[in-house]
Amino acid sequence: MQVAPQAEPRRRRAGRVLLVDAAERVLLFQGSDPHRPGTRYWFTPGGGLDDGETTAQAAARELFEETGLAVPAERLGGPVHSEVTSFSFAGVAYRQEQDFYLVRVPHWSVDTSGFDEVERAWVHTHRWWSAAELRGTGEVYYPADLVEVLRGAGVGEC
Repeated sequence: MQVAPQAEPRRRRAGRVLLVDAAERVLLFQGSDPHRPGTRYWFTPGGGLDDGETTAQAAARELFEETGLAVPAERLGGPVHSEVTSFSFAGVAYRQEQDFYLVRVPHWSVDTSGFDEVERAWVHTHRWWSAAELRGTGEVYYPADLVEVLRGAGVGEC
């Protein structure tokens, strides 16, 4: 029996946002993969770079598209965390280099009307999480070390 060779993961750069409110809670979206619809996970706003974008520009654009919050890229400052992660979505393997930017708001009512077709289909809900809730949950969230990332960014009681 022959085994099909593994395809090289698709390389991708992304800008992500740690959106934190006055109660020191971080916004996460819950989604699933079309190839594994029963498996749900939580993740930060953000996404891949469009041609010519920096990670800050992508983070600002994605933040607006996914939450309705407009923050100019130059106001994001530098990334508070960077990592390389591997994942698959819809049967495509990715190796993603991503930068996280901290954005603080007193309060924000999330507006998902800017979601694209894939997001409308595979992002199910959102909620604000405290560090204590993240530490105590059995649910899957990314990055897996989010509590430590928030602590390193100077977020509250993490």
